[in-house]
Amino acid sequence: MHIRFGREMERLAGVVIVNGSPNAASRLNGLVNHVQRRLALGGHAVEEIRVAELPAEDLVFGRSDHPDIREAVGRVERAKAVVFASPVYKASYTGLLKLFLDVLPQRILDDKWVAPVFIGGTIAHLLSVEFAFKPVAAALGARRFAPAVYAVDGQVTRTEENGDVRFELDDELQARLDAMLDELGKELEVPAHARS
Repeated sequence: MHIRFGREMERLAGVVIVNGSPNAASRLNGLVNHVQRRLALGGHAVEEIRVAELPAEDLVFGRSDHPDIREAVGRVERAKAVVFASPVYKASYTGLLKLFLDVLPQRILDDKWVAPVFIGGTIAHLLSVEFAFKPVAAALGARRFAPAVYAVDGQVTRTEENGDVRFELDDELQARLDAMLDELGKELEVPAHARS
């Protein structure tokens, strides 16, 4: 009984997307939606944490005991992979995402795949993934990174009709996201005990 429960929990853990955008209409959501659809088509359970929906004051003061924050941290703990998604402001990911990273326990990303998905106004901030995000993720135990995807705003078209916001990704961006997700999907199929 205990073994069956453990296997069921492992199957359900899947992938968590941590969305660090403060803007519900951000073009980042086009990337997040694409990632969710592709992972779901691959048979992975996918959950999204919208950091902007967590209690702001508790995040600012690092109160990880708030039930909503505790529940979000629990999702990350149970996940096999975590996609960190953020717009780039001032050459780095959002302060909102940093607040969430600050409430995560040390070593929480041990033995998890981490996939950064960022979007910015210009290609000049491409290195924000390497120099701003990855050192913090490594401090949380991340050692396995899927290829990062950095997009520029011009690669995502946002349209709105009757309050319905839609996003369309250009072909090159879709191809890079799909390549990253294909690699991530293959890695998630490898049993943890078989990894080097």
